[in-house]
Amino acid sequence: MNLVDLWLTRSLSMCLLLQSFVLMILCFHSASMCPKGCLCSSSGGLNVTCSNANLKEIPRDLPPETVLLYLDSNQITSIPNEIFKDLHQLRVLNLSKNGIEFIDEHAFKGVAETLQTLDLSDNRIQSVHKNAFNNLKARARIANNPWHCDCTLQQVLRSMASNHETAHNVICKTSVLDEHAGRPFLNAANDADLCNLPKKTTDYAMLVTMFGWFTMVISYVVYYVRQNQEDARRHLEYLKSLPSRQKKADEADDISTVV
Repeated sequence: MNLVDLWLTRSLSMCLLLQSFVLMILCFHSASMCPKGCLCSSSGGLNVTCSNANLKEIPRDLPPETVLLYLDSNQITSIPNEIFKDLHQLRVLNLSKNGIEFIDEHAFKGVAETLQTLDLSDNRIQSVHKNAFNNLKARARIANNPWHCDCTLQQVLRSMASNHETAHNVICKTSVLDEHAGRPFLNAANDADLCNLPKKTTDYAMLVTMFGWFTMVISYVVYYVRQNQEDARRHLEYLKSLPSRQKKADEADDISTVV
């Protein structure tokens, strides 16, 4: 019985030691995968916090199991194509308070369907590719950016799931229509369809051009008719003057004959 107890005690100690070793390896592996300057923690999934880390670009060694990713308050200026394509569990992405100016067309490829919250507020975004937010299901925050309101922005907002709420917070820093600068995008979009403005402008230009050509043609026709009328009048007067001259010549011949 003593041998059995001893064996059980040793077996339990070995199991506990092995379990501790496995946990230590897992923790070390998780810590080693955490990007430089970031903090990683597991709470309902892997949370990666890289706030205020003086990052100038988005880390490319983000753990694939990342669920929450905080990249706010850095110096990031762009979001490259497919930068998040391996983060299939990503639910929250915070990129606010950076200096982002450029968002590539396929920046959110791989996470557009799973992402629930996207924060791009307080950046320097003026415009994006019309397909940048295609299939994006997330509730997006894009306020406090110097947006240029045009047809592309109108198409982008219409393609987003929560476009009404998102568009409500967009203020036009500049616009294709000067009178819309400084106004909420929704007001500008309600006043005019920004995607029809170039077509209307082209139509007006064509109309003015056609009217100009038409005026020139009419003017030429009027001038031509008047010029012909003047020539015809002069010719008619010339013809009328011919018989009287001939008559005077005959009378002169008669007088000379009598003499």
